[in-house]
Amino acid sequence: MSLATQEFKTVKYVSGPLIFVEQGERFPYGAILDILLPNGSIRTGQVLEISKTHAAVQVLEQTAGIDVKDTAVRLRAEVAKIGVSKDMVGRTFNGAGKPIDGLPDILPETQLPIIGQPINPVRRDKPNDFVQTGISSIDGFNTLVRGQKLPIFSGSGLPANEIAAQILAQAKVRGEAEQFVVVFAAMGITQREAAFFLESFEETGAKSNVVTFLNLANDPTIERLLTPRTALTVAEFLAFHHDYQVLIILTDMTNYCEALREIGTAREEIPGRRGYPGYMYTDLAQIYERAGRIKGKKGSVTQIPILTMPDDDITHPIADLTGYITEGQIVLSRQLHRQGIYPPIDILPSLSRLMNNGIGEGKTRADHREVANQLYACYANGRDIRKLVAIIGEDALSELDKKYLKFAERFEAEVIGQGTIDRNIEDTLQLGWQLLSLLPTSELRRASKKTIAKYLTPIMKDGESALHTK
Repeated sequence: MSLATQEFKTVKYVSGPLIFVEQGERFPYGAILDILLPNGSIRTGQVLEISKTHAAVQVLEQTAGIDVKDTAVRLRAEVAKIGVSKDMVGRTFNGAGKPIDGLPDILPETQLPIIGQPINPVRRDKPNDFVQTGISSIDGFNTLVRGQKLPIFSGSGLPANEIAAQILAQAKVRGEAEQFVVVFAAMGITQREAAFFLESFEETGAKSNVVTFLNLANDPTIERLLTPRTALTVAEFLAFHHDYQVLIILTDMTNYCEALREIGTAREEIPGRRGYPGYMYTDLAQIYERAGRIKGKKGSVTQIPILTMPDDDITHPIADLTGYITEGQIVLSRQLHRQGIYPPIDILPSLSRLMNNGIGEGKTRADHREVANQLYACYANGRDIRKLVAIIGEDALSELDKKYLKFAERFEAEVIGQGTIDRNIEDTLQLGWQLLSLLPTSELRRASKKTIAKYLTPIMKDGESALHTK
Protein backbone atom coordinates (compact mmCIF):
# COMPACT_ATOMS: atom_id res chain seq x y z
CA MET A 1 0.00 0.00 0.00
CA SER A 2 1.29 3.45 -0.92
CA LEU A 3 2.33 5.70 1.96
CA ALA A 4 0.19 8.46 0.42
CA THR A 5 -2.99 6.43 0.97
CA GLN A 6 -2.22 5.27 4.51
CA GLU A 7 -3.52 7.08 7.58
CA PHE A 8 -1.58 6.90 10.84
CA LYS A 9 -3.20 7.63 14.20
CA THR A 10 0.17 8.14 15.87
CA VAL A 11 -0.04 11.77 17.05
CA LYS A 12 1.74 11.80 20.40
CA TYR A 13 1.26 15.36 21.68
CA VAL A 14 0.76 18.98 20.63
CA SER A 15 3.15 21.83 21.49
CA GLY A 16 2.34 25.32 20.24
CA PRO A 17 2.28 25.24 16.40
CA LEU A 18 3.75 21.70 16.33
CA ILE A 19 2.44 18.19 16.60
CA PHE A 20 4.71 15.24 17.36
CA VAL A 21 4.04 11.98 15.52
CA GLU A 22 5.43 8.58 16.53
CA GLN A 23 7.50 6.40 14.16
CA GLY A 24 8.72 9.52 12.38
CA GLU A 25 11.24 7.72 10.15
CA ARG A 26 8.45 6.74 7.75
CA PHE A 27 8.14 10.38 6.55
CA PRO A 28 10.79 12.26 4.48
CA TYR A 29 12.25 15.47 5.88
CA GLY A 30 10.29 18.46 4.56
CA ALA A 31 7.33 16.31 3.49
CA ILE A 32 3.83 17.81 3.41
CA LEU A 33 1.23 15.92 5.47
CA ASP A 34 -2.56 16.01 5.64
CA ILE A 35 -3.74 16.22 9.24
CA LEU A 36 -7.16 14.54 9.44
CA LEU A 37 -9.28 15.78 12.35
CA PRO A 38 -12.14 13.74 13.88
CA ASN A 39 -14.72 16.27 12.60
CA GLY A 40 -13.69 15.58 9.00
CA SER A 41 -11.68 18.75 8.42
CA ILE A 42 -8.17 18.55 6.99
CA ARG A 43 -5.22 20.74 7.91
CA THR A 44 -1.75 20.88 6.41
CA GLY A 45 1.59 20.25 8.09
CA GLN A 46 5.25 20.04 7.13
CA VAL A 47 7.82 17.66 8.62
CA LEU A 48 10.50 19.70 10.40
CA GLU A 49 12.49 16.98 12.09
CA ILE A 50 12.62 13.18 11.93
CA SER A 51 14.09 10.48 14.13
CA LYS A 52 13.45 6.79 14.81
CA THR A 53 10.99 7.68 17.55
CA HIS A 54 9.10 10.71 16.26
CA ALA A 55 8.58 13.42 13.65
CA ALA A 56 8.03 17.09 14.51
CA VAL A 57 5.36 18.51 12.20
CA GLN A 58 4.59 22.21 11.75
CA VAL A 59 0.86 22.81 11.37
CA LEU A 60 0.16 25.47 8.75
CA GLU A 61 -3.14 26.37 10.37
CA GLN A 62 -4.16 26.50 14.03
CA THR A 63 -3.43 23.50 16.26
CA ALA A 64 -6.57 24.22 18.31
CA GLY A 65 -9.04 21.33 18.21
CA ILE A 66 -6.51 18.63 17.38
CA ASP A 67 -7.42 15.56 19.41
CA VAL A 68 -4.32 13.45 20.06
CA LYS A 69 -6.25 10.18 20.23
CA ASP A 70 -8.43 10.46 17.11
CA THR A 71 -6.39 12.71 14.78
CA ALA A 72 -4.59 10.94 11.90
CA VAL A 73 -1.83 12.02 9.50
CA ARG A 74 -1.32 11.11 5.84
CA LEU A 75 1.52 11.87 3.43
CA ARG A 76 0.49 14.32 0.70
CA ALA A 77 3.79 15.23 -0.99
CA GLU A 78 7.47 14.39 -0.56
CA VAL A 79 8.41 18.08 -0.52
CA ALA A 80 6.60 21.43 -0.30
CA LYS A 81 5.84 22.78 -3.79
CA ILE A 82 3.99 25.69 -5.35
CA GLY A 83 2.30 25.89 -8.73
CA VAL A 84 3.86 28.75 -10.70
CA SER A 85 2.78 30.64 -13.78
CA LYS A 86 3.47 33.88 -15.62
CA ASP A 87 -0.17 34.77 -14.88
CA MET A 88 0.73 35.31 -11.21
CA VAL A 89 1.90 38.84 -12.08
CA GLY A 90 -0.71 41.28 -10.83
CA ARG A 91 -2.22 38.80 -8.34
CA THR A 92 -2.27 38.66 -4.52
CA PHE A 93 -1.60 35.47 -2.51
CA ASN A 94 -1.21 34.40 1.10
CA GLY A 95 2.13 33.18 2.43
CA ALA A 96 1.49 29.62 1.23
CA GLY A 97 0.75 30.77 -2.33
CA LYS A 98 -3.06 30.55 -2.28
CA PRO A 99 -4.98 33.42 -4.00
CA ILE A 100 -6.63 35.90 -1.62
CA ASP A 101 -7.75 38.50 -4.17
CA GLY A 102 -11.11 36.90 -4.95
CA LEU A 103 -9.98 35.75 -8.40
CA PRO A 104 -9.81 32.12 -9.61
CA ASP A 105 -6.89 29.84 -8.85
CA ILE A 106 -3.84 30.03 -11.09
CA LEU A 107 -3.44 27.36 -13.77
CA PRO A 108 0.19 26.41 -13.08
CA GLU A 109 2.74 25.93 -15.83
CA THR A 110 4.72 23.69 -13.49
CA GLN A 111 5.16 22.75 -9.81
CA LEU A 112 8.42 23.84 -8.14
CA PRO A 113 9.85 23.05 -4.66
CA ILE A 114 9.74 26.16 -2.49
CA ILE A 115 13.19 25.38 -1.10
CA GLY A 116 14.54 26.38 -4.53
CA GLN A 117 17.36 25.08 -6.65
CA PRO A 118 20.83 26.24 -5.54
CA ILE A 119 22.75 28.21 -8.19
CA ASN A 120 25.96 26.48 -9.21
CA PRO A 121 28.75 28.88 -8.09
CA VAL A 122 30.55 28.28 -11.40
CA ARG A 123 27.47 29.44 -13.31
CA ARG A 124 26.84 32.52 -11.19
CA ASP A 125 27.23 35.72 -13.19
CA LYS A 126 28.65 38.91 -11.73
CA PRO A 127 26.02 41.56 -10.86
CA ASN A 128 26.95 44.58 -12.98
CA ASP A 129 23.84 46.49 -14.14
CA PHE A 130 22.22 49.52 -12.53
CA VAL A 131 18.73 49.31 -11.00
CA GLN A 132 17.18 52.77 -10.60
CA THR A 133 14.98 53.14 -7.53
CA GLY A 134 14.26 56.84 -8.05
CA ILE A 135 15.65 57.62 -4.57
CA SER A 136 18.82 59.75 -4.63
CA SER A 137 20.25 58.39 -1.37
CA ILE A 138 20.26 54.91 -2.90
CA ASP A 139 20.92 55.58 -6.59
CA GLY A 140 23.63 58.17 -6.01
CA PHE A 141 25.56 56.77 -3.03
CA ASN A 142 24.48 53.15 -2.38
CA THR A 143 23.62 51.99 -5.87
CA LEU A 144 21.50 48.86 -6.27
CA VAL A 145 22.86 46.42 -8.86
CA ARG A 146 20.95 43.69 -10.69
CA GLY A 147 21.45 40.37 -8.89
CA GLN A 148 22.45 42.05 -5.61
CA LYS A 149 20.96 41.58 -2.14
CA LEU A 150 20.83 44.98 -0.42
CA PRO A 151 18.87 45.14 2.87
CA ILE A 152 17.23 48.15 4.48
CA PHE A 153 17.90 48.47 8.23
CA SER A 154 14.99 50.29 9.84
CA GLY A 155 13.82 51.03 13.38
CA SER A 156 10.46 50.98 15.10
CA GLY A 157 8.33 53.88 13.84
CA LEU A 158 10.58 54.73 10.89
CA PRO A 159 8.94 54.83 7.43
CA ALA A 160 10.38 51.60 6.03
CA ASN A 161 6.99 50.58 4.61
CA GLU A 162 6.61 53.90 2.80
CA ILE A 163 10.10 53.57 1.32
CA ALA A 164 9.36 49.99 0.25
CA ALA A 165 6.16 51.11 -1.50
CA GLN A 166 8.02 53.99 -3.17
CA ILE A 167 10.81 51.70 -4.44
CA LEU A 168 8.22 49.21 -5.66
CA ALA A 169 6.42 51.91 -7.66
CA GLN A 170 9.54 53.62 -9.05
CA ALA A 171 12.11 50.86 -9.58
CA LYS A 172 13.19 50.23 -13.17
CA VAL A 173 16.12 48.91 -15.18
CA ARG A 174 17.77 50.68 -18.10
CA GLY A 175 16.81 49.52 -21.57
CA GLU A 176 13.34 49.49 -23.10
CA ALA A 177 13.68 45.84 -24.12
CA GLU A 178 14.02 44.63 -20.52
CA GLN A 179 10.99 43.04 -18.84
CA PHE A 180 10.82 44.21 -15.22
CA VAL A 181 8.58 42.84 -12.48
CA VAL A 182 8.41 43.15 -8.68
CA VAL A 183 7.67 40.35 -6.21
CA PHE A 184 6.54 41.72 -2.84
CA ALA A 185 6.44 39.46 0.24
CA ALA A 186 5.18 40.77 3.59
CA MET A 187 5.55 38.71 6.77
CA GLY A 188 3.70 39.27 10.03
CA ILE A 189 2.27 42.67 9.05
CA THR A 190 -0.93 44.13 10.49
CA GLN A 191 -4.20 44.59 8.63
CA ARG A 192 -3.52 48.34 8.51
CA GLU A 193 -0.10 47.81 6.94
CA ALA A 194 -1.53 45.37 4.40
CA ALA A 195 -4.23 47.90 3.47
CA PHE A 196 -1.54 50.59 3.08
CA PHE A 197 0.48 48.48 0.65
CA LEU A 198 -2.53 47.39 -1.42
CA GLU A 199 -3.86 50.95 -1.63
CA SER A 200 -0.45 52.34 -2.61
CA PHE A 201 -0.13 49.70 -5.36
CA GLU A 202 -3.51 50.79 -6.73
CA GLU A 203 -2.77 54.53 -6.53
CA THR A 204 0.60 54.31 -8.25
CA GLY A 205 -0.59 51.87 -10.89
CA ALA A 206 2.11 49.39 -9.87
CA LYS A 207 -0.29 46.55 -9.01
CA SER A 208 -0.38 45.13 -12.55
CA ASN A 209 3.40 44.63 -12.39
CA VAL A 210 3.60 43.10 -8.88
CA VAL A 211 3.20 39.59 -7.49
CA THR A 212 2.07 40.13 -3.88
CA PHE A 213 2.37 37.65 -0.98
CA LEU A 214 0.77 38.73 2.31
CA ASN A 215 1.22 36.95 5.64
CA LEU A 216 -0.68 38.87 8.32
CA ALA A 217 0.12 39.03 12.03
CA ASN A 218 -2.88 36.81 12.85
CA ASP A 219 -1.94 34.18 10.25
CA PRO A 220 -0.23 30.96 11.36
CA THR A 221 3.40 31.31 12.43
CA ILE A 222 4.57 28.53 10.16
CA GLU A 223 3.12 30.33 7.13
CA ARG A 224 5.51 33.16 7.97
CA LEU A 225 8.43 30.79 7.39
CA LEU A 226 7.02 29.69 4.03
CA THR A 227 6.31 33.21 2.70
CA PRO A 228 9.83 34.27 1.60
CA ARG A 229 10.54 30.84 0.11
CA THR A 230 7.27 30.81 -1.81
CA ALA A 231 7.90 34.34 -3.11
CA LEU A 232 11.49 33.54 -4.09
CA THR A 233 10.38 30.43 -5.98
CA VAL A 234 8.04 32.59 -8.07
CA ALA A 235 10.79 35.20 -8.54
CA GLU A 236 13.24 32.53 -9.76
CA PHE A 237 10.65 31.11 -12.14
CA LEU A 238 9.92 34.52 -13.69
CA ALA A 239 13.63 35.36 -13.90
CA PHE A 240 15.11 32.12 -15.19
CA HIS A 241 12.19 30.69 -17.18
CA HIS A 242 10.67 33.90 -18.60
CA ASP A 243 13.73 36.21 -18.64
CA TYR A 244 12.24 38.87 -16.33
CA GLN A 245 14.42 41.26 -14.34
CA VAL A 246 12.87 40.60 -10.90
CA LEU A 247 13.14 42.81 -7.83
CA ILE A 248 11.91 41.03 -4.70
CA ILE A 249 11.14 43.03 -1.54
CA LEU A 250 10.93 41.06 1.73
CA THR A 251 9.45 42.82 4.75
CA ASP A 252 9.83 42.39 7.69
CA MET A 253 12.66 39.88 8.18
CA THR A 254 12.53 40.57 11.94
CA ASN A 255 9.02 39.05 12.02
CA TYR A 256 10.40 36.07 10.12
CA CYS A 257 13.19 35.57 12.67
CA GLU A 258 10.73 35.91 15.56
CA ALA A 259 8.73 33.08 13.97
CA LEU A 260 11.94 31.02 13.78
CA ARG A 261 12.49 31.61 17.50
CA GLU A 262 8.90 30.66 18.34
CA ILE A 263 9.17 27.39 16.40
CA GLY A 264 12.55 26.67 18.00
CA THR A 265 11.07 27.16 21.47
CA ALA A 266 8.18 24.79 20.66
CA ARG A 267 10.73 22.18 19.53
CA GLU A 268 12.59 22.69 22.82
CA GLU A 269 15.83 23.54 21.00
CA ILE A 270 18.84 24.94 22.82
CA PRO A 271 18.72 28.69 22.07
CA GLY A 272 21.58 30.74 20.66
CA ARG A 273 22.16 34.52 20.88
CA ARG A 274 19.21 36.31 22.54
CA GLY A 275 17.09 33.17 22.27
CA TYR A 276 17.26 32.83 18.49
CA PRO A 277 18.07 29.39 17.04
CA GLY A 278 21.73 28.63 16.47
CA TYR A 279 20.97 27.81 12.83
CA MET A 280 19.46 31.26 12.10
CA TYR A 281 22.55 32.27 10.09
CA THR A 282 22.16 29.24 7.82
CA ASP A 283 18.42 29.78 7.51
CA LEU A 284 18.81 33.44 6.50
CA ALA A 285 21.60 32.52 4.07
CA GLN A 286 19.24 30.04 2.35
CA ILE A 287 16.92 32.98 1.66
CA TYR A 288 19.42 35.73 0.80
CA GLU A 289 21.65 33.59 -1.41
CA ARG A 290 18.75 32.98 -3.80
CA ALA A 291 19.47 36.39 -5.34
CA GLY A 292 21.72 36.51 -8.35
CA ARG A 293 22.24 36.01 -12.06
CA ILE A 294 23.05 32.88 -14.05
CA LYS A 295 25.39 32.78 -17.03
CA GLY A 296 23.45 32.24 -20.22
CA LYS A 297 20.19 33.49 -18.69
CA LYS A 298 18.79 36.98 -19.38
CA GLY A 299 16.80 37.22 -16.15
CA SER A 300 17.97 38.15 -12.66
CA VAL A 301 16.73 38.16 -9.05
CA THR A 302 17.57 41.26 -7.01
CA GLN A 303 16.65 41.34 -3.31
CA ILE A 304 15.78 44.16 -0.93
CA PRO A 305 15.10 42.59 2.48
CA ILE A 306 13.76 45.02 5.09
CA LEU A 307 14.28 44.45 8.81
CA THR A 308 13.42 46.39 11.94
CA MET A 309 16.35 46.62 14.35
CA PRO A 310 15.08 46.15 17.95
CA ASP A 311 16.02 49.25 19.97
CA ASP A 312 17.79 50.61 16.82
CA ASP A 313 20.62 48.18 17.64
CA ILE A 314 22.63 47.45 14.50
CA THR A 315 24.57 44.78 16.44
CA HIS A 316 21.36 42.81 17.11
CA PRO A 317 21.69 39.20 15.83
CA ILE A 318 19.20 39.69 12.98
CA ALA A 319 20.92 42.81 11.62
CA ASP A 320 24.36 41.43 12.39
CA LEU A 321 23.86 38.14 10.53
CA THR A 322 22.09 39.88 7.65
CA GLY A 323 25.05 42.22 7.28
CA TYR A 324 27.44 39.26 7.03
CA ILE A 325 25.43 37.53 4.30
CA THR A 326 24.31 40.45 2.13
CA GLU A 327 26.25 42.97 0.05
CA GLY A 328 25.80 46.14 2.07
CA GLN A 329 22.96 47.88 3.88
CA ILE A 330 20.73 50.96 3.66
CA VAL A 331 20.39 52.46 7.16
CA LEU A 332 17.43 54.66 8.16
CA SER A 333 18.16 57.49 10.60
CA ARG A 334 15.86 58.38 13.48
CA GLN A 335 17.49 61.82 13.73
CA LEU A 336 16.73 62.65 10.10
CA HIS A 337 13.19 61.37 10.60
CA ARG A 338 12.73 63.70 13.57
CA GLN A 339 13.91 66.59 11.39
CA GLY A 340 11.05 65.82 8.99
CA ILE A 341 13.39 64.59 6.25
CA TYR A 342 11.97 61.87 3.98
CA PRO A 343 13.28 59.38 3.10
CA PRO A 344 15.47 59.45 6.26
CA ILE A 345 18.36 57.45 4.75
CA ASP A 346 21.71 58.07 6.44
CA ILE A 347 24.31 57.67 3.70
CA LEU A 348 27.30 57.61 6.08
CA PRO A 349 26.73 54.15 7.67
CA SER A 350 25.02 52.88 4.51
CA LEU A 351 26.98 50.87 1.96
CA SER A 352 26.57 49.04 -1.33
CA ARG A 353 29.54 46.74 -1.85
CA LEU A 354 28.66 46.19 -5.51
CA MET A 355 28.11 49.87 -6.37
CA ASN A 356 31.20 50.13 -8.57
CA ASN A 357 29.90 47.26 -10.73
CA GLY A 358 26.76 49.15 -11.70
CA ILE A 359 27.88 52.74 -12.26
CA GLY A 360 29.99 54.66 -14.74
CA GLU A 361 29.97 55.32 -18.47
CA GLY A 362 27.21 53.41 -20.26
CA LYS A 363 25.47 52.47 -17.01
CA THR A 364 24.79 55.71 -15.12
CA ARG A 365 27.23 58.53 -15.97
CA ALA A 366 31.01 58.82 -16.23
CA ASP A 367 31.28 61.19 -13.25
CA HIS A 368 29.14 59.11 -10.88
CA ARG A 369 31.94 57.66 -8.73
CA GLU A 370 33.80 60.96 -8.36
CA VAL A 371 30.81 63.12 -7.52
CA ALA A 372 29.52 60.50 -5.04
CA ASN A 373 32.90 60.41 -3.29
CA GLN A 374 33.08 64.20 -3.15
CA LEU A 375 29.56 64.67 -1.84
CA TYR A 376 30.10 61.96 0.78
CA ALA A 377 33.34 63.60 2.01
CA CYS A 378 31.83 67.11 2.15
CA TYR A 379 28.70 65.91 3.93
CA ALA A 380 30.77 63.97 6.50
CA ASN A 381 32.86 67.10 7.11
CA GLY A 382 29.72 69.21 7.51
CA ARG A 383 28.31 66.71 10.04
CA ASP A 384 31.55 66.90 12.05
CA ILE A 385 31.39 70.71 12.08
CA ARG A 386 27.76 70.53 13.25
CA LYS A 387 28.93 68.57 16.31
CA LEU A 388 31.62 71.19 16.90
CA VAL A 389 29.02 73.98 16.86
CA ALA A 390 27.29 72.37 19.83
CA ILE A 391 30.50 72.88 21.82
CA ILE A 392 32.03 76.18 20.67
CA GLY A 393 29.09 77.93 18.99
CA GLU A 394 28.69 79.00 15.36
CA ASP A 395 30.38 82.39 15.86
CA ALA A 396 33.73 80.67 16.43
CA LEU A 397 33.63 78.99 13.02
CA SER A 398 35.70 80.10 10.05
CA GLU A 399 34.01 81.19 6.82
CA LEU A 400 34.92 77.87 5.23
CA ASP A 401 33.41 75.95 8.15
CA LYS A 402 30.19 77.94 7.77
CA LYS A 403 30.07 77.00 4.09
CA TYR A 404 30.41 73.32 5.01
CA LEU A 405 27.64 73.74 7.58
CA LYS A 406 25.36 75.28 4.96
CA PHE A 407 26.30 72.52 2.51
CA ALA A 408 25.31 69.78 4.99
CA GLU A 409 21.94 71.45 5.69
CA ARG A 410 21.11 71.82 2.00
CA PHE A 411 22.36 68.31 1.22
CA GLU A 412 19.95 66.84 3.77
CA ALA A 413 17.07 69.05 2.65
CA GLU A 414 17.50 68.75 -1.13
CA VAL A 415 19.35 65.51 -1.93
CA ILE A 416 18.32 63.19 0.92
CA GLY A 417 14.97 64.84 1.64
CA GLN A 418 13.52 64.51 -1.85
CA GLY A 419 10.10 63.44 -0.61
CA THR A 420 8.03 61.13 -2.77
CA ILE A 421 9.21 62.41 -6.16
CA ASP A 422 10.76 59.98 -8.63
CA ARG A 423 14.25 61.36 -9.39
CA ASN A 424 16.38 59.83 -12.12
CA ILE A 425 20.12 59.37 -11.71
CA GLU A 426 21.04 62.25 -14.01
CA ASP A 427 19.01 64.70 -11.89
CA THR A 428 20.62 63.31 -8.72
CA LEU A 429 24.16 63.83 -10.06
CA GLN A 430 23.34 67.28 -11.42
CA LEU A 431 21.88 68.37 -8.08
CA GLY A 432 25.04 67.09 -6.40
CA TRP A 433 27.24 69.31 -8.58
CA GLN A 434 25.00 72.31 -7.86
CA LEU A 435 25.51 71.83 -4.13
CA LEU A 436 29.26 71.40 -4.58
CA SER A 437 29.32 74.86 -6.19
CA LEU A 438 28.71 76.24 -2.65
CA LEU A 439 32.30 75.27 -1.76
CA PRO A 440 35.64 76.54 -3.13
CA THR A 441 36.98 74.32 -5.91
CA SER A 442 40.18 73.95 -3.87
CA GLU A 443 38.15 71.83 -1.41
CA LEU A 444 37.04 69.37 -4.08
CA ARG A 445 39.91 66.92 -3.82
CA ARG A 446 37.92 63.75 -4.58
CA ALA A 447 37.14 64.74 -8.17
CA SER A 448 39.66 65.25 -10.99
CA LYS A 449 40.23 68.67 -12.57
CA LYS A 450 38.92 67.30 -15.86
CA THR A 451 35.65 66.17 -14.25
CA ILE A 452 35.26 69.47 -12.37
CA ALA A 453 35.83 71.42 -15.60
CA LYS A 454 33.21 69.37 -17.45
CA TYR A 455 30.41 69.29 -14.87
CA LEU A 456 30.99 72.01 -12.24
CA THR A 457 32.43 74.91 -14.24
CA PRO A 458 29.30 75.35 -16.43
CA ILE A 459 27.13 75.50 -13.28
CA MET A 460 29.38 78.17 -11.72
CA LYS A 461 29.39 80.21 -14.95
CA ASP A 462 25.60 80.08 -15.10
CA GLY A 463 25.50 81.29 -11.49
CA GLU A 464 27.82 84.21 -12.25
CA SER A 465 25.78 85.14 -15.34
CA ALA A 466 22.60 85.19 -13.27
CA LEU A 467 24.33 87.36 -10.66
CA HIS A 468 25.49 89.89 -13.26
CA THR A 469 22.01 89.98 -14.80
CA LYS A 470 20.53 90.91 -11.44
